[in-house]
Amino acid sequence: MFDVLFIGSGQGAWNGAIPMSQMGLKVAVVESGQFGGVCTNRGCNAKITLDQPVELVQTIRQLQGRGFDTVPTINWPDLMAHKQEVIGKLAESNKQKLIDAGVTVIIGHATLVDPTTVRVNNQDYQAQKIVLALGQRPHELTIPGAELTHDSTDFLAIPEMPQRLTIIGAGYVGMEFASIANAAGASVNVVVAGHRPLRGFYQPYVDRLVNSLRQRGVRFFFDQELTEVISSTNGLTLKGPHQFELTSDYILNASGRVPNLENTGLEQLHIATNEHGIIVNDHLQTNIDTIYATGDVVAKPQPKITPTAIFESQYLAQLFTGQTKAAIHYPSIATTVFSSPRISQVGISPDVAAKSPDQYTIETFDYADDWFKQVQNEVDASLTLVFDQAHLLVGAVEYSHEAVDSINGLLDVIEMRLTHEQVQRFIYTFPSIQHSYFRKI
Repeated sequence: MFDVLFIGSGQGAWNGAIPMSQMGLKVAVVESGQFGGVCTNRGCNAKITLDQPVELVQTIRQLQGRGFDTVPTINWPDLMAHKQEVIGKLAESNKQKLIDAGVTVIIGHATLVDPTTVRVNNQDYQAQKIVLALGQRPHELTIPGAELTHDSTDFLAIPEMPQRLTIIGAGYVGMEFASIANAAGASVNVVVAGHRPLRGFYQPYVDRLVNSLRQRGVRFFFDQELTEVISSTNGLTLKGPHQFELTSDYILNASGRVPNLENTGLEQLHIATNEHGIIVNDHLQTNIDTIYATGDVVAKPQPKITPTAIFESQYLAQLFTGQTKAAIHYPSIATTVFSSPRISQVGISPDVAAKSPDQYTIETFDYADDWFKQVQNEVDASLTLVFDQAHLLVGAVEYSHEAVDSINGLLDVIEMRLTHEQVQRFIYTFPSIQHSYFRKI
């Protein structure tokens, strides 16, 4: 009998399992694959390792004739080996962290038997509380020839960069991988079902990103319905209505992600779900009071990203150890597309604020005239801020290579509701990106 049993070992699990165990609860984590989940092994960590040279190359490209004569090329096999060097040991490290913290590790596929029983490898385990940290997986195409395509997991381990790459989808994965592949020398096509890439991001900056990628050779095909993929001696051809055909060497399906709801016993226990995942209340509790859910498998309006899963898991640790009885209260959550350049945002979007001009003021700053940006000749960059009627900062979005650092700093101001006078108390290092953008608040 365990106090808490997690199904899944991703960020929505081990960030709560460890403090629960350290506070005296008897905790177990069941995992059928790599410990640490998608982000650690097949997502964020691998992606950002592959992306780092892309940012360096882009900076050097901007400084041609300003200190550099040539732009280096990315050695993909070397970079892939470095990626494996960085993340190859993380799964075992995450597993060992659980063990060192006193958490019982169970290897195998878990199935819910009843509200307090989980079956793994034909053995039943009992728990007073069960937490479903099931995560998501890539959406599968249903067109003929779909088996010829690859998903994000495949791409993050591809040994050689193909000469011709077609990406289906223009969300986080599609736009980030388009930036990486383009910088690595591939001829990149992006095929989009609709006409708005990165729908959750500030569209004027998304348009600038698309234009930037186009200038670097990426081709975009919008409003395309796909009917089949066929293989020939010339490569893989993606087909659609009105004689649409696009031939490449490698097709990446980045058409979205879906929650892992199947083969876990959810239906047998009648746990409430919808197309977005498991339905929970304001304590992350399902319609069965002994079963909870965290992370990307939860149906929620908050961004399905690693920091959100961490926050939820840590909340459950406080809830289950009696440190709180309150409902979960999400803070401001920053989101970023790690494209080149980045788009990062937090709080109320300028798109939303523009619909209520009597409540919000929007101010945009073009970094082309900022001397600190001119140091690395980054002329295609902007920051947009949203203020409420009291002139408190309530939203921010930036399009630049340093957007992550900018928005992380501005998040503090938004979450703590700092006034202009309070912000003036911050004396940052000069020169720095913080010193540059804080003068605009």
